[in-house]
Amino acid sequence: MDLSTLLQQLVNGLALGSVYGLIAIGYTMVYGIIGMINFAHGDVYMISAYVTAIVIALLTFFGIESFPIILLGTLFFTILINSAYGWTIERLAYRPLRQSTRLAPLISAIGVSLVLQNYVQISQGARSQGVPTLMSGSFRLEMAEGFIQVSYTQLLIIVVALLGMALLTWIIQSTRLGRECRATQQDRKMAMILGINTDRVISTVFVIGAAMAALAGTLVTLNYGTFDFYIGFIIGIKAFTAAVLGGIGSLPGAMLGGILLGMSESLFSGMVNTDYKDVFAFSLLVLIMIFRPTGLLGKPEVEKV
Repeated sequence: MDLSTLLQQLVNGLALGSVYGLIAIGYTMVYGIIGMINFAHGDVYMISAYVTAIVIALLTFFGIESFPIILLGTLFFTILINSAYGWTIERLAYRPLRQSTRLAPLISAIGVSLVLQNYVQISQGARSQGVPTLMSGSFRLEMAEGFIQVSYTQLLIIVVALLGMALLTWIIQSTRLGRECRATQQDRKMAMILGINTDRVISTVFVIGAAMAALAGTLVTLNYGTFDFYIGFIIGIKAFTAAVLGGIGSLPGAMLGGILLGMSESLFSGMVNTDYKDVFAFSLLVLIMIFRPTGLLGKPEVEKV
């Protein structure tokens, strides 16, 4: 593999990893607050792809052709609808089981995942669907051995992902909501004693995670153009892998893990075989769980006695 091809694969991996990082934020925030994995999160991402296509079709039908207006309108409605799904999942699948065993919410989340998949399959059909290309063109850097090409959509994905991560980090570190989230994460009972509405905090965390998944779903749909009702499962597992790689419970770790996984997967596809890139991602998850279960930026849990 020459230098230009290597750099091109790294650029592709950076864009892909940014998407993994956005989705991984949902996993890591929910785990950080209540210590559970929301396995319906990938299907919330899948919902956002269909909402993106529907909103774009409606805006185009009403004669709106400006790409910035279409993009902002699509992001607004997708985030709004996905946030409602995140809030509903927390109320129906998690809150009633909060005092139950740790296994019960996990099974409930898997059930919600299956419900969402079948709901979309029945209502939208099982065939792959797509959206037209709305943003064409790319930057091209000539090199002695070839060239590197970065599409405008890839650049948009990277910039939006980093801005979203920076905004979320500021919210968690510098706002009242962030302080309430950190207090709930450290000791939920003590947070309740101090007057924090932990139910509202947990619901807000689910809404934020769903909004990040909506952001990723819209950008990926604009980039690749095609999707189906099953895309949430594979990308959900990969985003979970990214969260574990970076250190589940750590926001910077989620984005770092996503970027590392995306780059590793892209390099594997270019150097070995594209057909086995999913096998590589899942093998990486197994190795992480064996040799470094806390991830790169994660901290070992301290059991309170």
